[in-house]
Amino acid sequence: MIYLHIFWAFLISNLLGYGGGPATIPLYQNEVVNHYHWMSASEFGNILAIANALPGPIATKIGGFIGYQVGGPIGAIVGLAATILPSAIAVIILFKFVNLFKDNARVKLMTKSVQPIIAILLGVMAYQFFLTAFEKSGVFHLVLLAVVSYFALIKIKLHPSLLILGALIYGGVFLS
Repeated sequence: MIYLHIFWAFLISNLLGYGGGPATIPLYQNEVVNHYHWMSASEFGNILAIANALPGPIATKIGGFIGYQVGGPIGAIVGLAATILPSAIAVIILFKFVNLFKDNARVKLMTKSVQPIIAILLGVMAYQFFLTAFEKSGVFHLVLLAVVSYFALIKIKLHPSLLILGALIYGGVFLS
């Protein structure tokens, strides 16, 4: 039954997550943390940080890892399949209609109207991660990491994956 739950959680998230990986992340979090209780919000945040640091599409990395964590190797395959399946089916079915509707004003308006919703979902998720980080690590570590991250990204132009790796090491050493 666990494989059906894994499949359903990632299939629904990917069906509703219009806009790719970033749009599906809050939906993944809702399914994994709130609905099935497979992990806590901070554990999901750690997985998200690691998935961001690795190359490739974030949705497949999260689906495969959580599937593996919950259901072993078969769970990883099920999670990956559920992540990829909606897009693959949509591409196969809709490819024939792309040229017919690509310049349609209603389609363009629909695409533009989804963007603020995705931004709000990502903002809510970031706020939840902030609260979790504040509760778990305290003000000092949170402010220190935020200030160092700002200067590393904006002033020094450090690559985000290196910053994430550094934050993971810092957390492993000082917050374990």
